[in-house]
Amino acid sequence: EVQLAESGGGLVQPGESLRLSCAASVSTFTNYDMAWVRRPPGKGLEWVSAIHSASGRAYYEESAEGRFTISMDNAKNTLYLQMHSLKTEDTAVYYCATLRFTISTYCSTGFCYFLPTDFGYLGQGTQVTVSS
Repeated sequence: EVQLAESGGGLVQPGESLRLSCAASVSTFTNYDMAWVRRPPGKGLEWVSAIHSASGRAYYEESAEGRFTISMDNAKNTLYLQMHSLKTEDTAVYYCATLRFTISTYCSTGFCYFLPTDFGYLGQGTQVTVSS
């Protein structure tokens, strides 16, 4: 069974940075492409970034493009999300997630489309609050 554990969230001011980590059980990255998703207060799950595990090719939701960077360390079985220039609208619980199918099912030429049901395993989440 896949296990995911996020960490690194916190309270920051607008413009500051955070790096989220997701510790995954062994072989998760071998078997799944991965994503970061978030749930803003009072809203549904939305995707932030996704990565093709074999190649490292990354995709970003429009609001994250240029500010966030997704990466993975296969030796440490850890997925990261580096976030810069944080905005109040980035406030949410952030989850790492496995994709149900290979990333090419959802992403093409830099554009992705996900439904909440496209994410398989999720961790417990880590709260990110951006507030002055």
